[in-house]
Amino acid sequence: MMQPKMRDMRIRQISGRAVPVIGDDIDTDRIIPARFLKEITFSKMGEYPFYDERFEADGSKKQHPFNDERFAGARILVGNVNFGCGSSREHAPQSLHRWGIQAIIAESFAEIFAGNCVMLGVPAVSASGEDIATLQKLIQEEPDSEFTLDLERMEVRGGSCCNALRIEVNMPESRRNALVEGSWDSTSLLVANSDKVKETAASLPYMGQKG
Repeated sequence: MMQPKMRDMRIRQISGRAVPVIGDDIDTDRIIPARFLKEITFSKMGEYPFYDERFEADGSKKQHPFNDERFAGARILVGNVNFGCGSSREHAPQSLHRWGIQAIIAESFAEIFAGNCVMLGVPAVSASGEDIATLQKLIQEEPDSEFTLDLERMEVRGGSCCNALRIEVNMPESRRNALVEGSWDSTSLLVANSDKVKETAASLPYMGQKG
C-alpha cells in the first residue's frame, strides 16, 4: 500500500494586513461564547469569534474591529496582555483561525491558548508593550498596511513607506521549531507515517488482547 504523501507544513513567514484587538485579559469566553461549544465540528467556528461583542440580541452589528470593514481580510491579530486567558477551550483559536487569522502577536498569552494556536499552525508570538502599542496605532492609522511575521528572523516588519516598522518578537523555541520545521500538525505526521504506526502497534503485546 502506498504511503500517503505529506504536504509541506513548514511555516516560516506570514504576511498580510492586521487587526488590532485592544485590551488586556481577553479571555476565551469572549473569543468564543460557551453556547457555541455544542457544535459537532469546527466548520462554522469562523462565524462566531467575539460574537457577543460584535452583535446585539437582534443580530445588528456593534462596533468591533472584527466588524470594521477597514480590517476585513486581516490575517494577523494584534492583542495585549494575557490574550486567550480563561478556560482552555480549543474552540477559541479555531474560531479565530477559521475567521482568517493566521498569526497572533500580543504582549503575552495564556499558555494553553498559545499551545492550541501552534497545534493549528497559528504562531502566537509576543512583543514588548511599547512595540505592541506602536503596532496597534499604526494599524489603526493605516489599515491597508501590510506586515510580515518572520519566524526565522523572529521579527515583524511592515507598514508604509513613511511609517516602516520592524520589531522583535519571541516565542518558546520548541514551538518555533515545530512551525519552521513543519512538525506542528501531529495528525498529518501520524497519517504520513501510518505504516510505522501499524508496525509499532503490532509489536505491542497488549494490542492483540481482547477485553
